[in-house]
Amino acid sequence: MTKFKGTSQLYKANSTPEPSATGGEDLMEEYIKKHIDEEGEYLHALWRDTQLRLSYGQMASGHIQGRLLKMLVRMIRPQRVLELGTFSGYSALSMAEGMEPGSELHTFEIFDEQEDFLRPWFENSAFSDRIHLHIGDALQLVPQMDVEWDLAFIDADKREYVAYYEMVLPRLKPGGYIIADNTLWYGRVIETNTRESDKQTLGIKEFNDLVANDDRVEKVIVPVRDGLTLIRKKDGNNKTE
Repeated sequence: MTKFKGTSQLYKANSTPEPSATGGEDLMEEYIKKHIDEEGEYLHALWRDTQLRLSYGQMASGHIQGRLLKMLVRMIRPQRVLELGTFSGYSALSMAEGMEPGSELHTFEIFDEQEDFLRPWFENSAFSDRIHLHIGDALQLVPQMDVEWDLAFIDADKREYVAYYEMVLPRLKPGGYIIADNTLWYGRVIETNTRESDKQTLGIKEFNDLVANDDRVEKVIVPVRDGLTLIRKKDGNNKTE
């Protein structure tokens, strides 16, 4: 949920020269957009409405990440998808576009003021039958659902990433996937002296360390935008601890 970042910005610690800073990144972003599938008129309209009506509109997934999420869903072919953190609905609609008829996506948004913005965009979309919006705290609501998930997309409160992970993993099918967004967090994850008050950075770093050392899963970090971690629960692994 952050603006596209080139690898030169993500890896400043390597002292790699940056090609014209933001100008170079903007050119690279435009190049990528021209060489991937279009986002479509509906998602483009949602993106514009997000920038006009919501604070921090840049948090929406956007064209590049949206097409990646759709592609990953096409590859995984999940029947039940869980999303933690709806924001403007761009990522939910992108994933729903890649889902098969009869599949379901349950998306959770903790801020109830988002509901008036979200519901019309979901209800008027071509995938309204696949998307179920829940308003409230996912940490309280998801455990009440008797659902085994094929795929979970985590993009909510960074301070709670560890709690989300430990909640989702036991409820994920063996061979299922978790996609976690913002796991490079503006490059702050490589800082050695993170301030104690910077709870979001500390939350992401704790999450990354936990996943890296968790033998229940396979994992890889993809340095697109602000970092996506792809996590696969190993087959036959139904541990809850």
